[in-house]
Amino acid sequence: MSTRRTVQLALAAGLLGALAAPPAHADTGTDWGSPLLERSRELGGGGREVPLRVVSYNIHAGAGMDNVFDLDRQEAALRALGADVIGLQEVDVHWGARSGWRDLAGELAERLGMYVYFAPIYSFDPPAEGAPRREYGLAVLSRYSIVDSENHEITRLSTQDPNPVPAPAPGFPEVVLRVKGVPVHVYVTHLDYRPDPSVRAAQVADTRRIMAEDCDRGAHCPRQILLGDLNAEPSAPELAPLWEDLTDSAPAGLTFPALNPVKRIDYVAVGDGVRIRDGAVAETLASDHRPVVADLLIRRGR
Repeated sequence: MSTRRTVQLALAAGLLGALAAPPAHADTGTDWGSPLLERSRELGGGGREVPLRVVSYNIHAGAGMDNVFDLDRQEAALRALGADVIGLQEVDVHWGARSGWRDLAGELAERLGMYVYFAPIYSFDPPAEGAPRREYGLAVLSRYSIVDSENHEITRLSTQDPNPVPAPAPGFPEVVLRVKGVPVHVYVTHLDYRPDPSVRAAQVADTRRIMAEDCDRGAHCPRQILLGDLNAEPSAPELAPLWEDLTDSAPAGLTFPALNPVKRIDYVAVGDGVRIRDGAVAETLASDHRPVVADLLIRRGR
């Protein structure tokens, strides 16, 4: 992320003091239907590699597989995973009645004791004077402080326009974290859901371009992690260019729909200098997707 980019850093309301020291995570012992990942942070962070647990989760605007809004249920599902970094998709912030006009990104961050950066795709005028803007997009939650951030534009086909055409639009957040002294760039994405892959192909090209901007002239890149709902299976042709740059965590499980899933469209992918130690798909009906969990090891130095 270049120094000339505008920093847009958000902290969950009321957490400035509480987050001075990141909270400890409690082990839950929850069985998610596959062997629970060993806590990689138990290895310690003083060696050549730093452990980091990450999660990607499409939260369906707070609604479960039963289409009932229940943020308590999603909080419990996320808490059980013990993540250091969480990438969320389909996040309402004062969007509408379906989520009680609530700030889902801020609430989940506050409940979990994490920093938050929210990146709207859509940001509309409020329904009444003095009310907050209606926003919908993606978010990053982190137990490590966010030192830089940006809401990038990628090609989108709007869901709010009756006659949309592909055009640049925001909603591709990037944050920079300092994980035990190592700068880590985390990106969260949500690609187009339509059967025609052309917009997803354009979004993959945009993603690669934006991530490459963070690399130097010698093509040495920082530690990079991509979390997201790609709305395509790993073998989809439109995703093939992505795998030239990134490694899929390839968990043994399917993610959609949450009840009796038939395909994996949710991902943790990493760049050079990040090693995948383990990965899994968590069994929960708190959303219409299942979350993907990965234990990573971040290499220090070049």
